[in-house]
Amino acid sequence: MLRFTDEQIAFQEVPNEVSLAFTIAGCTLGCKGCHSSYSWQANQGTALTPVYLQHRLDSYKNLISCVLFLGGEWQPEALISLLKLSRYAGLNTCLYTGLDDVSSELKQQLTYLKTGRWLSERGGLDSPHTNQIFTDLRSNTRLNHLFVKP
Repeated sequence: MLRFTDEQIAFQEVPNEVSLAFTIAGCTLGCKGCHSSYSWQANQGTALTPVYLQHRLDSYKNLISCVLFLGGEWQPEALISLLKLSRYAGLNTCLYTGLDDVSSELKQQLTYLKTGRWLSERGGLDSPHTNQIFTDLRSNTRLNHLFVKP
């Protein structure tokens, strides 16, 4: 079962979307300089059950357009279940992962995917030098340019 340490409404992580965002506990990548290293312990936080997510989706009906998971790919069955629930509610879905790729089963349930470890010397999505890639999976279009300020 996935657990989360943070839940928030996010406006910047997914371009042109208002996202219900969950920081998932238990990431094992351990990227140096990670902004959410406090969430690395898998047994902390609140259980993110389908019942809990449905309650939140009902609460934010017509106010959000996307559900964002910051991690969770290490429990693909649990994540896929939550992604399907989100899509059934008519919402777009996004996963932020430090991996370079995820399974095709996960991608089938995603609208957007951010891949790549955090490397402080390269910066995040707002850096033209980042190693991270933000993709709209519907068109397989890289959207990094939407994060970089002119």
